[in-house]
Amino acid sequence: MYLAWTGIPGSRAIKEGNKIMKQMIDELHHLTGTIGRPLKLMEVCGTHTVEIFRHGIRSIIPNTITLLSGPGCPVCVTSIRDVDAAISIAKQPNTVLVTFGDMMRVPGGKQSLLEARSEGADVRVMYSPMEALTLAQENSSKKVVFFATGFETTSPLIAGTVFAAFKKMVRNFSILSSHKTVPLALKALLDAPDVRVDGFILPGHVSTIIGLVPYEFVAKDYRKPAVVTGFEAGEIIEGILMIVRQIAKGEAKVENAYPTVVRPEGNPRAVEILNDIFEPSDAYWRGIGVLPGTGLKLRDRYQEFDAEARFHPQTTGVPEPELCSCGDILRGVKVPTECPLFGTVCTPENPVGACMVSSEGSCAAAYRYGG
Repeated sequence: MYLAWTGIPGSRAIKEGNKIMKQMIDELHHLTGTIGRPLKLMEVCGTHTVEIFRHGIRSIIPNTITLLSGPGCPVCVTSIRDVDAAISIAKQPNTVLVTFGDMMRVPGGKQSLLEARSEGADVRVMYSPMEALTLAQENSSKKVVFFATGFETTSPLIAGTVFAAFKKMVRNFSILSSHKTVPLALKALLDAPDVRVDGFILPGHVSTIIGLVPYEFVAKDYRKPAVVTGFEAGEIIEGILMIVRQIAKGEAKVENAYPTVVRPEGNPRAVEILNDIFEPSDAYWRGIGVLPGTGLKLRDRYQEFDAEARFHPQTTGVPEPELCSCGDILRGVKVPTECPLFGTVCTPENPVGACMVSSEGSCAAAYRYGG
């Protein structure tokens, strides 16, 4: 289980991993006893959310540490407005809307993309934006739109696809950008009066792209520890321990507990192409609202590939479902089991909110592994 984490080959790895885990848990108990107050730590990565539930990490760390799931699931934070825009485009004649599979069941104002497809809209699932570009090249009589969702992990791929469409002059291709960026979302959480967080478990995948510098304000301006963490159980425990060590010492800094994958500078080439194609914009976050500067829109040079400008999609302005706590869960104000719909009205088979749709959603993970 801990082969990659311990770096030890062969059968010794699990035994040594368990020994190190016990040492870390013991140190956590000692430090939290010294700190003498409850701590709230937030992970902002959907994969971390799933792994924390799957490994039962809450049950093995001190009960004075509360782990909260932040807005780290890209499917979960895609707004009703953006889903409705995608559906509006998909229903236009001679148009193909392409999306990632986990977006199909996300509720819009009145229906999901899956339901729109059942009514005749041409909605297709693909695993790469380049597949959508190829589809456009092979079907020049159709308008092909890629519903572009995700954080900094996927946005460079979309940027590269747009650049390829620009160079190849594929005029029947465009994207509907629903991209989000992580750092300013953390700032919005820290500025919110009802959000109380003592430290952040930072996303490993996003950080491979942007590196460590964009998070520095968390420590410098807000005096909150933040640690980039891997995804093995041992790596997550190690990240938690590094945060708690900082709190015990009265420190606040950004640390990297995932150095085998994440470099301080990130991936400069990916960031370069991202910044060449996109510029910051305001973005709608499901259950949260508009967060300034947390979205990405195409720069003027690439406006011909902007599906929103091309299609002027209709959106409903429908509010979140009544009693759904997805917004509060994404902000760490509530946990899934505090939602009155959780596990009864709202299940993975019949999701009311987006947090129950994606496998990386905190409600779906809590339902599957026990909340």
